[in-house]
Amino acid sequence: MKTSELLELIINAIEDAKGINLITLDVRELTDVTDYFVVVTGSSTRHSRAIMNSVLDSLRDHKCRPIGVEGEQYNQWILLDYTDVVVHIMLTETREFYDLERHWEASLKPTTAAVAAAKLEA
Repeated sequence: MKTSELLELIINAIEDAKGINLITLDVRELTDVTDYFVVVTGSSTRHSRAIMNSVLDSLRDHKCRPIGVEGEQYNQWILLDYTDVVVHIMLTETREFYDLERHWEASLKPTTAAVAAAKLEA
C-alpha cells in the first residue's frame, strides 16, 4: 500500500471517530524511521480507545496491520506504528506536556496538505 493511501485511511478513520485537533507532521527530512506522524487528541481514555479501534479496524479491512501498538493499557498515549506512518493518540494533558509538534520541529501541515504531498511523491 502506498504511503498516501495509508495516510488517507488513517486520517479518515480518525475523523470517523471524531478525533480532536488532528494534525500530520512530515518528518521525512528529520528521520529515516518514518515519513509521517499523525497526532490526535482523545477527549477521554474511552475516546482514545475508540480512535485506536477505528484506525485498527479500518486498516485491518485493507489487510494492513501495525508492526506495533503501545500504550493501549493506559490510553493516555497510544502509539500505532504502521512503518511509514506512526499514529499518536493522546489525552489533552499528555499532548500538551510532550508537545511533539515542537520537539520534532517538523513542518506542520494541514491534514489535506500532507495527503496531497504524499500522493505527489508516491
